[in-house]
Amino acid sequence: MDKLYWLDQIKLQDRAKVGDKAFYLSRIKQRGYPVVPGFVVSEEVLRLFLETLNSSESLVANLPNSSLHLDVANWRQLQQVAGRLRQEIIHATVPSQWVNTILTTAREWQTNFLIFRPSLTLATKTHRLGNTSGLLDAAFCYCNEDAIAHTLKHTWSQLFRARSLLYWQRMGVNLQEVNLAILVQPVENAIASGLLIANSSGYTIQATWGLGLALSQGEVIPDTYHVQQETGIVLERHLGNKMFAYRLGSSELNGAELSKKEVFKLDNLCVGAYSVEESHQQQYALTEEYLQQVITLGHQLKSELGNSFTIEWTITEENSTPCLYMTQVSTPQSAIPSIRFIKGTGAARGRVTANAYVVTDSQRKPEQLPKGVILVVPAITPDWLSLLEQAVGIVTAQGGVTSHAAILSRELGIPAVVNVADATLVIPNGERLLIDGDRGEVYLLKADEATTVENLHQQPPTPPFHPVVSRQMPMIATQLLVNLSQPSLIEQVQNLPVDGVGLLRSELMLLPLLKGQHPNFWLLDGRKSELLEQLSKQIIQFARAFAPRPVFYRSLDWRSHELSSNNSQSAPQSILGDRGTLSYVRNSGVFELELTAIANAQKAGYDNIHLLLPFVRSVAEFTFCRQKAEQFGLTQVPQFQLWIMAEVPSVLFLLPEYVKAGVAGISIGTNDLTQLLLGADREQSGITKALNERHPAVMAAIAQLIQMSHTAGIPCSICGQAPAIYPEIIDQLVQWGITSISVEPEAVERTYQAIARAEHSLLLEAARRKMGEHA
Repeated sequence: MDKLYWLDQIKLQDRAKVGDKAFYLSRIKQRGYPVVPGFVVSEEVLRLFLETLNSSESLVANLPNSSLHLDVANWRQLQQVAGRLRQEIIHATVPSQWVNTILTTAREWQTNFLIFRPSLTLATKTHRLGNTSGLLDAAFCYCNEDAIAHTLKHTWSQLFRARSLLYWQRMGVNLQEVNLAILVQPVENAIASGLLIANSSGYTIQATWGLGLALSQGEVIPDTYHVQQETGIVLERHLGNKMFAYRLGSSELNGAELSKKEVFKLDNLCVGAYSVEESHQQQYALTEEYLQQVITLGHQLKSELGNSFTIEWTITEENSTPCLYMTQVSTPQSAIPSIRFIKGTGAARGRVTANAYVVTDSQRKPEQLPKGVILVVPAITPDWLSLLEQAVGIVTAQGGVTSHAAILSRELGIPAVVNVADATLVIPNGERLLIDGDRGEVYLLKADEATTVENLHQQPPTPPFHPVVSRQMPMIATQLLVNLSQPSLIEQVQNLPVDGVGLLRSELMLLPLLKGQHPNFWLLDGRKSELLEQLSKQIIQFARAFAPRPVFYRSLDWRSHELSSNNSQSAPQSILGDRGTLSYVRNSGVFELELTAIANAQKAGYDNIHLLLPFVRSVAEFTFCRQKAEQFGLTQVPQFQLWIMAEVPSVLFLLPEYVKAGVAGISIGTNDLTQLLLGADREQSGITKALNERHPAVMAAIAQLIQMSHTAGIPCSICGQAPAIYPEIIDQLVQWGITSISVEPEAVERTYQAIARAEHSLLLEAARRKMGEHA
């Protein structure tokens, strides 16, 4: 090992030796920005190390000269080869002079702890290095000889993890093209850490307590600030859910808890998790002073990096005066300067690349879509469902995270980005697109760069939700239910850890059958028997799949403009339309058909189907529906329950009267409740950024409904989008005593974990109080 490369001395010609991460940090540090000092163990050192492993039986004997051809589709072989490669590296010996050089140099910092950050680049220009976040992890260690040797090998060995081998093979990159250097820096405990993400629409700042591990691993919901880039004004701030954090040294969590949270272990635990005091959980991790420092740093970097960049920052407990430092900087746009990029709102998770199919007028729905396209349209109504089944992604110019486009895309498990300004004007028909539903980003790709960008975003295909939860899950007392509508998803969903179907969306279930025609049209056309047969068949299909678990069938709730052939009586100018139980009172034909279908399911032996009435405006409407249910014999089955959606604000005043009239339970519909309480159309993303389910008025209404339900002795569920979109509210729902939470299939596992954490926190708090009483 000839030399170490110091951040403040790295030159342009050193980039291939030190890797992109170290190179970008060095550029910024040399311009006077606050970057933690550090040096780089170059990629040449790894190559020298591999050459020392010259046993004829060693898999790494020919590395780095071997491309290590693997059948990555053969997971057993991939895991075996990756495991053996890593074991050979871990059990090898690092030359003592290398370790001594690193140790002697690091001791100049007078620190007890070091962090080793992988820094990658590619040796050739045939490929470009994409987003390798999560591919190689930083490692912490004590500043001593044994720890340094172990951590060097651990970091190098990550290059040969199964997911790394899979990534390089999918990108078409041979291992000898990959240069892995290691940036070594001193590390101190942090007061707070986070990200600043800059783009043309402004800054997003995320912050959490302690070291940044909890944030990078997705184990906390960070505090979030949305900042206007030009002025630095904080437009929005949202308190996160930061129940635990990481720091150097020992952990306060018990052994069982720690086993889940442990990051990296040498002979002694170097980094541990600790419980954040409840008072701190209710505080923002960034004080106003440091928030302004982060914003100022963003303004300064804008002149260096342009409008789009991301930095990782930390506020260290350095002596008695905390200091703000940058630990990483990335500029995705500079890597591919010719890419055209549009920012929107991520509505359904996942990434996909395909050609755009642009529809400029959402009122003129095409008869069919080519299979495998990304649909670009101003807005979407429910009757587009049959078309969307042909699409692999959705981009809309309008709408928010609770719009029809968002709900339908999550239901179908396809990525979606909504609220993309002028999407149908700036995206040409047939243009190659990459959409990222996690980040709310749309890339317009030119022909010569499409392959490159697809490679950069390439990742192993993942289903929209996990069909089986593989690991041991903790027991939870709060029921977890699922929202469904498509029979095609039953097989994948029925084995998820759910207690039943909390919302069977009848509208979306029937749309493929109705072919854009309102059910009234079928009745007037003499096709009632045909429709009844199909509806009964589908209800029985869901009842059979989930029995004995309950299935809550929500009866039809269409606004008058949502179907092209609506023969209802409502005026077309109506904002809300002739919807909910009021439409049943005015014309009960379709509702009676639904009741008959449920009765048919009961006669087929399924007693787990319950009825959920939508958009109930008055006790009189409910009484009408209850009498109809009795008339059709549904209440003769003892298990049958008649619930109402709690989404019209009048239920806040009338719930005791509803219970007296026979309501057996309520399900809070946060989408409609929010827009009716706040006057915020859920299709208008610009409004709902501030006026959403987390608004104090909405949260107070939810708390009141839960409390009133407890007082009345009836269950209270929640089936709107709020828990999935804003999982931080789950803590409050559990604390208030929600009976059940119903979410889309893709959100089941993370909601399960959120419920478990919330219940654990409540139990822990109760135990502390009890101990305090006996103290």
